[in-house]
Amino acid sequence: MRCILLLLDGLGDRSHPQLDHRTPLQAASTPNLDKIASLGMNGLFHSHLQGTALPSELAHFLMFGYQIEDFPGRGVVEALGEGIDIRLDDVALLARIFSVTKEQQRLVLRHENPPLDRQDCQSLHGAIRAFSRDAIEAEFLPTKGIGGILRLRGKVSKAVTDSNPIIEGRPLMEVLPLRAMAEDPLTQNTARFLNDYLRWSYRTLATHPLNRQRTREGLPAINAVGTQRAGMMKHLPSFTDKWGLKGLMIASGAVYQGLGQVVGMETCKVRDTGDPGKDLQERLAMAWQAKEFDFVHVHTKVADEAGHARDPLLKKRIIESIDAALAFAIEKILADDDVLFIVTADHATASSGTMIHTGETVPIVMAGRYVRRDKVVSFDEVSCASGGLNLVRGKELMYLVLNFLDRGKLWGLMDAPDDQPFTPGNATPLPVD
Repeated sequence: MRCILLLLDGLGDRSHPQLDHRTPLQAASTPNLDKIASLGMNGLFHSHLQGTALPSELAHFLMFGYQIEDFPGRGVVEALGEGIDIRLDDVALLARIFSVTKEQQRLVLRHENPPLDRQDCQSLHGAIRAFSRDAIEAEFLPTKGIGGILRLRGKVSKAVTDSNPIIEGRPLMEVLPLRAMAEDPLTQNTARFLNDYLRWSYRTLATHPLNRQRTREGLPAINAVGTQRAGMMKHLPSFTDKWGLKGLMIASGAVYQGLGQVVGMETCKVRDTGDPGKDLQERLAMAWQAKEFDFVHVHTKVADEAGHARDPLLKKRIIESIDAALAFAIEKILADDDVLFIVTADHATASSGTMIHTGETVPIVMAGRYVRRDKVVSFDEVSCASGGLNLVRGKELMYLVLNFLDRGKLWGLMDAPDDQPFTPGNATPLPVD
């Protein structure tokens, strides 16, 4: 048997008055999701702890059965996905250029995502690309739009705070060592270096000819760099070594390509065309046909993006377009007795409030040959709570996958030097003469 995991990024939400105090998923017409729910066992899922708001890359990492302390950092994941050279001793940070105003010796964020054409982005990125001091080299490597990766090379530490306040009206933050590393000289030096880079970038961009022209035209200057989510590469067991399953990730977006590299999954990069239903149906067809893989992760981000738009009605419509694509799953995937089919989300993305992501649980359904069927007939954040899976957290998901693939090892058996949860393990035959 094999598993196809459909991950509807950001599917969960809060209740909204304009939806009669229902979530967009509850309010949406989802006959196919409801059908899948009726054919399987349902519950609620959280990658970590209820109430904790997780970014997608960390939620996925935990979902795949890894420990939170082993996460290498978003900067590293995205850099790998963009094909940027990241070595074991490098530190990678998410970075972007944006608009600030100087007020009482502080740089206050005014436009966190200013519109800027490609040529102007290249000009400003080039101006602040390279900076070195105290045997540390910083290089700003553009990725998409105003964003990029700031790569630090030399004797550096990842244990530093962010400088990007994210919320407009707040000042850029001084980079500091994390509390646990406050007395570490390497971390102290990395923080000092980053602050020097940020000040230098501000001075360089403030006097750039492009910003002088923007000021004359009454446009805000793009005059500062903000950084966040420092990370460093780590040696990790591959997904196959950890779970005994050959994995494939089908997704768009650099962060998922990078995550696949981090956990040792093969990746298939697909394109978002603007037709979410068609895109998802094509990805599900690819997953169903990829029979050489034991575990196929199918990802779509459109529900998450709709949640970030802060429009519950938009998210409801997007969910309905996703549901239409699941007719393929019912016709082909669920009809295949050799497939364990799972539908869930990585986190909730609320269509109201100020949080980027929120910490509510999300619905999950598992359907397959060995899975019990409960009495749930609606796939949403409330109905699934009464299902047979109850609450599933973090790496419990992968243990359930092994169980329903009929590949879980009896606890305590040792068929290999590493105590792995799958069977058959990597056993060594006894040689005889």
